[in-house]
Amino acid sequence: MHKYLSAENIEYEEIPHVLTMSSAHTAQACHVPGDRLAKAIVLRRDGGYLLAVLPASHHLRLADLRARFGDNIAMAGESEIDQLFADCAHGAVPAAGICYGLDVIVDDGIQMQPDIYIEAGDHETLLHLGRAQFARLTANALHGRISAHD
Repeated sequence: MHKYLSAENIEYEEIPHVLTMSSAHTAQACHVPGDRLAKAIVLRRDGGYLLAVLPASHHLRLADLRARFGDNIAMAGESEIDQLFADCAHGAVPAAGICYGLDVIVDDGIQMQPDIYIEAGDHETLLHLGRAQFARLTANALHGRISAHD
């Protein structure tokens, strides 16, 4: 992912933090609002995969995705996720699907934030991007309201 970001001249700041195992704990550890931390959820669709990116303070509305894309959308299994993100720690999926050849859908709630934080692929580093840099990272993504605030 770092090579892709460098190749595309996407500017970011690395923010190290204590080991955390959930996006909510990561937001707390980094003193980042949950609305600005992008969590990535891997979904299975038509034999392929889709990465849903939404604020960590939200939950995915799978019914909305199914209404938009069809009933064949389901959560990907852990083994599938581990294969897709083999260079990442288990469960530390970065919100940068393009780096992994995945289609991406970005929730409107995250793309409107002034700055966005994403997983770096481990449980100890966040990448801080400005809104314009995040927009470049997700330029080819679909957009919509796919989540609701917890």
